[in-house]
Amino acid sequence: MMACTLAKESWTHAAHFAVALWLLRDRGEAAHADMPGMIRRYNASVGGRNTDTEGYHETITRASLEVAAAALHAAEGAPLSAVLAAMMAGPFGRSDWIFKHWTREVLFSVEARRQWVPPDLQPLPAG
Repeated sequence: MMACTLAKESWTHAAHFAVALWLLRDRGEAAHADMPGMIRRYNASVGGRNTDTEGYHETITRASLEVAAAALHAAEGAPLSAVLAAMMAGPFGRSDWIFKHWTREVLFSVEARRQWVPPDLQPLPAG
């Protein structure tokens, strides 16, 4: 993904979390600054567009990083593959996990795509 060589069909739900986990373990808080640009570049490399209606989404990216950070914290040094497997076996393994925290109306707003919008249903897990 970082080299923009990953096939578009391989950029799955699990792959998003795998990248988030790796960035968080490797770069710590810098992952929050690095991941948006990586996703935007990757999207463009596979013919995607980053607009107000498609492509990069700030709230989903930040939420995913927060959830991944909480999973890393709870795993206390476990291998990333084990952390990812546990995430995918639990509620965050479902691509609709985010709708327990945001309504569709709020999450798919232009505002939420452009900038962080806090959950309007329930908070994300603390890490």
